[in-house]
Amino acid sequence: MLAAMPASHNSSPQATVVARGSGDACPGTLRLHAADDGALARIRIPGGVLSVPQAGALADVAQRLGDGDLHLTSRGNVQVRGLEDGCGGELAAALDAAGLLPSPPHERVRNIVASPLSGLDGRGRTDVRPWLTALDAGLCASAATPSLSGRFLFALDDGRGDVAALGADVTVRATGDGGAELALGAHPEALRVSEEDAPRAALTAAETFLKAASANEGRVWRVTELPLNGAEFLELVAAALTVGGLPHERVDRAPASTPGPPPGVIGDSLSVHVPLGRLSAAQWRGLAALAALAAGELRLTPWRGVVLPTSAPPPDPVLDGVAADGLVVDPGSPWPRVGACIGSPGCAKSRADVRADAAAALAATGPRGLPLYWSGCERRCGHPPGDRIDLVAVPEGGYRVSTAVAEAEPRTTTMAGPTAPGPGVAGQPGNLEQALAAALAAIAP
Repeated sequence: MLAAMPASHNSSPQATVVARGSGDACPGTLRLHAADDGALARIRIPGGVLSVPQAGALADVAQRLGDGDLHLTSRGNVQVRGLEDGCGGELAAALDAAGLLPSPPHERVRNIVASPLSGLDGRGRTDVRPWLTALDAGLCASAATPSLSGRFLFALDDGRGDVAALGADVTVRATGDGGAELALGAHPEALRVSEEDAPRAALTAAETFLKAASANEGRVWRVTELPLNGAEFLELVAAALTVGGLPHERVDRAPASTPGPPPGVIGDSLSVHVPLGRLSAAQWRGLAALAALAAGELRLTPWRGVVLPTSAPPPDPVLDGVAADGLVVDPGSPWPRVGACIGSPGCAKSRADVRADAAAALAATGPRGLPLYWSGCERRCGHPPGDRIDLVAVPEGGYRVSTAVAEAEPRTTTMAGPTAPGPGVAGQPGNLEQALAAALAAIAP
């Protein structure tokens, strides 16, 4: 359970709908986004950690006020879509009562991902839960952090290198010898601090970012958008740590390449992948019921999965039941490598129902070495970091297939849609296979 947070600054928080504009329009719990399928709320879940009662409250909100589904994000948060006009007060009150809105001014900045298996499988170098509790409390207590963008991200890595690969603005990674690396953006150097000081160091880095951003004209939402280079910003943070009495030294940043947890039984825990991150309220309640029989919590992952800590390996009938509900517990499933934005009809900018197309094409794509990400337009909302194959819907119909691979030239091919072949295309699965094969051939050794 997360530690208690500061009391709400407003006893009657109220959500309002804000259309996306040129500024930082990231939705939240109190600042909703107007989408084609109704208003959208993004509920920050620091570290992805939810109690069973909190999970129940989210299911209730989705059923009573939204479209009935819960949507997992690439930051381990939850979105509720299809909200009707005028439900903002009821939404905020329900989330506040569940402890999901501890400080209204800070509700959009509690963007913290954490190694989901930390403390569970013995592979991490430290349990990051104390860091998570302390950093979230520090964020909610800070007078400066409400000015952070809703896009600013913290990552707490227990040393295995999983969330350290997610491109966070501030990454804290355990070193296993009583220390931690504080890394900023993509800069290859880091600042070594003690484990005890790690949460304060992360908060100091965020507050230093705000000072650096305010000193420059224009909107700066992420560390990589600062007009300073990485070394200059690292020096600013180092100076701030010195002022704050936090000992540190410069070190080379450790590489991060460990993927997120695969589906299936991992030690005494159950890792469940959610296809395209979308859960019905019934599926969500089913997972919450399993959690209630074990440790009483759910851990949402940045890879659109859920980890359920248990006291013993789940038996086969439990796994069979989860799979029968449409969720993935098979480590060999291709679903963990397939992602998509919301697409049509939820987004006006989308040129295709990308989720239906991704599902229809799953059998045709088969096992591949790279993740596939389907986008309804060039914005590629929610696309993962790292190597992947992008499939972007094009105005004339179908998709443009391109590779996004480090140290390789991108290769682009246009294909017909996987569910509606274009003129002259004999069969859409084969056409998709050809396009993917061409993209993969461009990066083959």
